[in-house]
Amino acid sequence: MRISENPIGIFDSGIGGLTVANAILKLLPRENLVYFGDTTHLPYGDKSPETIIAYSSKITEFLIQKKVKLIVIACNSASSTAYDAVRKIADQAGIDVVNVIDPVVQAVVHKKFHKVGIIGTRATIGSQVFPKKIHLEQPSINVVSLATPLLAPMIESGFIKGEISKVVVEKYLSNDSLSQIEALILACTHYPLIKNDITRYYQEINSQVDILATNEIVATYVQQVLMDSGLVNTSLQTPHHQFFVSDYTKSFEETTRLFYKEEVELICKNIFKK
Repeated sequence: MRISENPIGIFDSGIGGLTVANAILKLLPRENLVYFGDTTHLPYGDKSPETIIAYSSKITEFLIQKKVKLIVIACNSASSTAYDAVRKIADQAGIDVVNVIDPVVQAVVHKKFHKVGIIGTRATIGSQVFPKKIHLEQPSINVVSLATPLLAPMIESGFIKGEISKVVVEKYLSNDSLSQIEALILACTHYPLIKNDITRYYQEINSQVDILATNEIVATYVQQVLMDSGLVNTSLQTPHHQFFVSDYTKSFEETTRLFYKEEVELICKNIFKK
């Protein structure tokens, strides 16, 4: 049985999902979180669909054991390939699942753009999940996609807000396929960490592009799901968050502390051991 005080379960291959977790807590500050970062296997973007499904399924089972009331797949690669598998497992426990694709698709369709660009990992772009879902809702939108495989590893390694990230971002965004777009979907939860670099690039070329950050859109959607199901935590107790990683990385710990402005205990737990 789900109760409102139960935590929200969130998972990603690494630190990217922290952008989603942080956005959720800004809207729902009383919620408890259980976060799992699969740092052993990051990035998911270069893995096969079968492998991503296997990892995501194992994490889902772990989160269910933690008695979560909702599962958020805070990873575009996992959302595009493992959503059905995760939902099947969660359905058996009576738990809803939110991915990071459907809320963004609805936001794009609602704003009635004519040309939209998408950047993401090879897995997300290769799945064509965004163009397919956008065109189901609005066939007239011109959707262009570009795989940007260097960005997630760069961010995981801590190269943000510096010359390296600026150069790599400029190299990708100057691709001819992204010319004259009205909006850019950041189809990886890592990418909000370099949103300033992306915004700066378009300011420097005097281009008006709406940057659609997954974390903010998904957080609003999660809030609505919990409100509709009567599961918003109204307890006055101090929230308790748990951050699990399958392997310790210094950049994950530093990024976690950057977001939560406090000492955060990282619990190393390799749930993939047979």
